[in-house]
Order: sequence, then C-alpha cells, then structure tokens
Amino acid sequence: MATAAKRAFITGITGQDGSYLAELLLGKGYTVHGMIRRSSSFNTQRLEAIYQDPHEAGARLFLHYGDLCDANAISSILRKVEPSEIYNLGAQSHVRVSFDMPIYTTEVGALGSIKLLEAARDYRDRTAVEVRFYQASSSEMFGKTQEIPQTETTPFSPRSPYGCAKLFAHWATINYREAYGLHASCGILFNHESPRRGETFVTRKITRAVGRIKLGLQKKLFLGNLDAKRDWGYAGDYVQAMWLMLQQDQPEDYVIATGAVLSVRDFCELAFGCAGLEYQDFVDIDPRYLRPTEVDVLQGDPSKARRKLGWKPTTTVQALARMMVDADLELARREQTLRDAGHEVPAAIEHDG
Repeated sequence: MATAAKRAFITGITGQDGSYLAELLLGKGYTVHGMIRRSSSFNTQRLEAIYQDPHEAGARLFLHYGDLCDANAISSILRKVEPSEIYNLGAQSHVRVSFDMPIYTTEVGALGSIKLLEAARDYRDRTAVEVRFYQASSSEMFGKTQEIPQTETTPFSPRSPYGCAKLFAHWATINYREAYGLHASCGILFNHESPRRGETFVTRKITRAVGRIKLGLQKKLFLGNLDAKRDWGYAGDYVQAMWLMLQQDQPEDYVIATGAVLSVRDFCELAFGCAGLEYQDFVDIDPRYLRPTEVDVLQGDPSKARRKLGWKPTTTVQALARMMVDADLELARREQTLRDAGHEVPAAIEHDG
C-alpha cells in the first residue's frame, strides 16, 4: 500500500498520544480521521496546530463524533472512513482515577476495545480490504511483577482497574489476531510524557508546578508516593513505534520503553533543578494521591522493538524534563502577564486523583 493512499482512524485523537500520532501520519501523507466525544466545551486544543476546515481544499484531518461505549457509532464511522489503519488510543487513562471510576474505566478500556475490534473485523470481512489494528497496551498490565526489566514474555499482574481493563483489551487483540487473522499488534508502552500531558498526570503536575512556583503563582506541590519508579520516555518518540508496528508484514506485540528508570522523587529533582529550585522546599505528601495498591517498579526492555522495528528512543528523561519545564515556564509567564494586567489567575486545581 502506498503511504499517500492510506487512511488512518484514531480513537483518543484529542489526547497526548493521539495528537502526536496525527501529526506524524499527516507528515507521511495520510488522511487522518479521529473520533471525539461530544462535549459542551472544546477539547481539541492539542490539535489546533494541525487542524484546518474540513471543507477547505486539501484538508486531510477529519473529526467524527463517537464513543468507544457506542458500538453502532464505531461501526458507522468505519464504514464512512474506510481506513487502512486503526489506532485504538482511547481510554480513561488515569491510573489513580480508575480506582474511583472502575466501571467506566472498564467499559471504555476493555469493552470499548472489543467493540472496536469487532467493528474492524466486520469491516474487513465485508469489504475484503486489509485493515491493520494497533492496540495501546500499557506497562501497568505488569503491575506487581517480580521480573525487572519487563519484556513481551513477562507475566502480567495488574494492580489497578486501569491495568485490568488494559489487560483485557490486550488479550482480546491477540485473540482477534489468532482467531480471525486480523493484522493486530499491541504496543506495551511504558510511561511516556510531553508538554501535552494532562495536568493531573504526575510528571506534568510536577513541571506545571515548577513554572508556577518559579513565578510566584503557586507555593506548594502535593504528591503521593515519591518512591515509585518508572521508565519515562517522550511521547513523540513512542508514536513512531506505533506506526512502525503497522508497517510490518506480520503483526506482533512490542515493549516500547527507554530501559532507564527514575523515581518520582528523581523526576522532581530534575524538574525543579531546571528552574534552579530545590524540590524539598516545595513538595509535600498528600495521602489522597496514594493508590490503594501500588506498582513499585516498571522498567521496560525495548530490545525486540530495536531489533525488529529499528526503533529506539531519541529523547532522554533529562531532555524530556527540560522540554516540559520550559513549556510550563512559558505557560506560567502568560498567566503572570494576565495577573499583572489585573485579570484573575485561578490557583492550580487539586483533584483527589
């Protein structure tokens, strides 16, 4: 299939990964279709740099209202879009929040995924067009693992409703590959961050606070477990791996990670250090942010992705922290300008998650 003729369908296109993936595919000549949920407020900020009026000549990014909980909507969109590649990135993706919303997390992450798989199979069988499917699996599926680092063969032991939902979707994707011959691959992505990360996720919460504290807009940062260790990479690198998986002749599953591990405490030290601050002066522990069951260490072994896909991360965690802090310092400067002009600047909103 020539790249210029390809059409991609992305769930979760308004999220961090979806926006980076859309940019990547547009740059490769794809026409990109994304599914977004109907909302009373705009939630497409991450797409503003690449979006154009779909009625304009040459437009190649199109958005469709739908929901992973709605099988009819999914099937209808696939019939209309006729994609050659499907990327399932949609989910309730906040691990701590999944303990507060386990049913919704499962309905979207688990049942939503199998609805999309079934719609993809039906579309392929009805049209006889090959469709390639990517499932966004997660390192949270490993959970309380005793094997470090984790590989594609490491046993799973999820420790959250989010991890359980992702594990269901992961095995469902493998089942559709083996039972129906669907070209379906799973990317077991370890933590991947960017300036587009949601502000309630720990790395972005940290860098957002660094910018605000540096400019006097915030005094303290409240976090949970500082000793949890994660393998952090750059989301812009990781979407490249997603695309590479669907370019292979044979579908397989791949761990996507850096292979390096830092604690939340280490990331705090890096981020605050980028602004010339000591994190100990500003970070306090709040029990609200502790998970009922914790995952202590997640560290991926990306050697299979290196060997078979030719993929490797290009951004170190140190460069990632600098990138995020720089972006959030600029955001804080804009807030400071508004405050100095007499406009009210809201304090950072705290969530129980």
